[in-house]
Amino acid sequence: MAAKPVLYYFNGRGKMESIRWLLAAAGVEFEEVFLETREQYEKLLKSGVLMFQQVPMVEIDGMKMVQTRAILNYIAAKYNLYGKDLKERALIDMYVGGTEDLMGFLLIYPFLSAEDQVKQRAFVVQKATSRYFPVYEKVLKDHGQDFLVGNCLSWADIHLLEAILMVEEKKSDALSGFPLLQVTYINNIF
Repeated sequence: MAAKPVLYYFNGRGKMESIRWLLAAAGVEFEEVFLETREQYEKLLKSGVLMFQQVPMVEIDGMKMVQTRAILNYIAAKYNLYGKDLKERALIDMYVGGTEDLMGFLLIYPFLSAEDQVKQRAFVVQKATSRYFPVYEKVLKDHGQDFLVGNCLSWADIHLLEAILMVEEKKSDALSGFPLLQVTYINNIF
């Protein structure tokens, strides 16, 4: 039996959250090492395993992987969440890229002042409902399936669900104008 992946990150969502979601969707158990002190982080730095001197880092299949996108690509491919062919993989990459753009607006939120959080919340909801959610709603309508790509769950679906829930934390009815997203991601997938 292969060892469980080990995730190294600070005790928070951040860049590790998408990795957690993808592993969970694949049904893979994992362990986490939370870097709670500066000393723990510096020890990792000194060990030389942090190629670019930053986390997240995931130990998996004998590798110590860094760079979130590389980790996610590997996990998605390993657990058949990355499409059946090159065309599907390109679509997944495109949809994940859009979702990452939206999520990027949310990643800075905890670091803002209370006043700027109010502005950022409105900005994120506006972008989600006028730019990103309409695209995914149209993809689902045009594709005629319960998934963005192909006829089975992919990394794109998992990433989109994560983004939807992040936006709904800021505005609970953010999906009110998107019936296919509501049915597909809130009622069916999970």
